[in-house]
Amino acid sequence: MVQARDLEAQREELLELVEARRFEELRSRLRDREPHDLAELMDDLPHEAEAVVFRILPRELAADTFEYLRVDAQERLLRAMGDREVTLILNDMSPDDRTALLEELPGKVTKRLLNLLAPDERSVATRLLGYPEDSVGRLMTPDYVAVKPHWTVSDALTHIREFGSDSETLNILYVTAKGGRLIDDLRMRELLLVDPDTRIEALMDRQFVALEATQDQEEAVSAFRRLDRTALPVTDTGGILVGIVTVDDVLDVAEEEATEDFHKLGGVEAFDEPYLRIAIPVLVRKRAVWLVMLFIGEMLTATAMGFFQNEIAKAVVLSLFIPLIISSGGNSGSQAATLVTRAMALGEVTMRDWWRVTRRELLAGLSLGVILGAVGFARITVWALAFKMYGPHWPLIAATIFFSLIGVVLWGSLAGSLLPIVLKRIGADPASSSAPFVATIVDVTGIIIFFTVAAALLTGTLL
Repeated sequence: MVQARDLEAQREELLELVEARRFEELRSRLRDREPHDLAELMDDLPHEAEAVVFRILPRELAADTFEYLRVDAQERLLRAMGDREVTLILNDMSPDDRTALLEELPGKVTKRLLNLLAPDERSVATRLLGYPEDSVGRLMTPDYVAVKPHWTVSDALTHIREFGSDSETLNILYVTAKGGRLIDDLRMRELLLVDPDTRIEALMDRQFVALEATQDQEEAVSAFRRLDRTALPVTDTGGILVGIVTVDDVLDVAEEEATEDFHKLGGVEAFDEPYLRIAIPVLVRKRAVWLVMLFIGEMLTATAMGFFQNEIAKAVVLSLFIPLIISSGGNSGSQAATLVTRAMALGEVTMRDWWRVTRRELLAGLSLGVILGAVGFARITVWALAFKMYGPHWPLIAATIFFSLIGVVLWGSLAGSLLPIVLKRIGADPASSSAPFVATIVDVTGIIIFFTVAAALLTGTLL
């Protein structure tokens, strides 16, 4: 990977060569570069220079580099190229990367590009696009090597030499029975370390893991994480091998899902583009939706305080501790929501674990509440003795803060931990129980808990 400072200097050199129209020198400088380095080098070039640089690349290098570019850069280049150039690029792209590009384009553009593909490539692209959005079928590639159980290892290696050049990966071979039904997978090293006359069926243990084409892409991420594989086979509902998914595509999905969850946990609608490339109106719209919802939620806090205005009027000192109480509950709820949401994303927690989660958060929330309550009690005690604050009833005020914090933190922990599970149960995204959303809920209930405890302990004295 090129260092940022060197990268910027090289971009400047490219721009100088483009502006001076020294295209032969430019081509000679670029032809030996790795595709991913070229994609990084082209990033942030002016659009006109980007198109010139791309056109200068040799055909195969251009096709490989194209797959590493961001979708918005790919779209720009497609618009800048003629149909013949677009056809060459699309036909040379791997099916999974091509599917990722086509599904991001408007329908009319996708239809035009599909018509430019060779018939066999069009058939593959149409089939992959026919799977549900965010399904494993959209990720897979049909470029793999399959062998038959009755073949010898020598037969299999001959087959690999003849047809393996187009395969996405040769680390794993797939054994299929009549009709293409997947019955096993073998690591390449297993074939290389045995006698060439050994039959494939002698190496089989019929123990394999496969994804279904209609499964959600998040399930593929979990499977790769659990199995530590570079590729997994994909079957239809009848067990017929239809493609494979490789780890590079799954890493892209994992990054997208993690980014989406982080956005939602922060109270922001998920973005489809890098932050610095998002148009300001889009940035405002995606943030405004959540802010309005949270603002309306906070109005309930003001309503809750209105019910206790008489108590506040009688004991103004209580209002000093309202931010302390509700922020503690909101923080504990946010912590719990974040922990449980992440655990659910990793497959560590399922909906069936709701009681185990409740039990853990009861103990954790109670412990955390006692700790914060003790700190609050100590703070009031020190200020009362050192600065003569809070009047003669300061012990009761300290006790009110102590028990209120226990109640609010306990409730916040329970609400924050169970809300993601409830949302998952009704089919919503657990990440939508974002930290700000949980904090808003706990703010309202925190006010009620605080003044209920205050009424119980201070009636007859301050109230």
